[in-house]
Amino acid sequence: MPDLRELYQSTILDHNKKPRNFRKPERANREASGWNPLCGDKVTVFLTVSDDGVVEEVGFQGSGCAISTASASMMTQAVKGKTLDEVLEIFDRFHRLLTGPSAVDGDPGPLGKLAVFSGVREYPIRVKCATLPWHTLRSALRGDGVVAKTE
Repeated sequence: MPDLRELYQSTILDHNKKPRNFRKPERANREASGWNPLCGDKVTVFLTVSDDGVVEEVGFQGSGCAISTASASMMTQAVKGKTLDEVLEIFDRFHRLLTGPSAVDGDPGPLGKLAVFSGVREYPIRVKCATLPWHTLRSALRGDGVVAKTE
């Protein structure tokens, strides 16, 4: 378990210090904002979705804790190039990883490196930090203009 905890900490720190895709893509055609009222994390997710339903570009901007920023950073890497159905499947798996009845919910499958966030389960208040970017992503996919909240 110490190895997983070390990997979790180093991954979170790396993505917090150097977040990937921390930008607004020029051709973004979908976006949504999210807010965690408990800790003040704020994030906006930007997507460029092709006519055939593929996420061609993805970015985010905002401010938040290390877990929220790292989650958004890794999320952008995980969903780029995926179809909308694949993105929703990854969302469901990630959400189950953090909120489901078992810390190890079978094979992480398409989660890959995102499985490192299973360590967040040990800190229930931080689950909302890790899932905020994901709920915001889902709102952007829907295009409903609803601000994603974690309450």
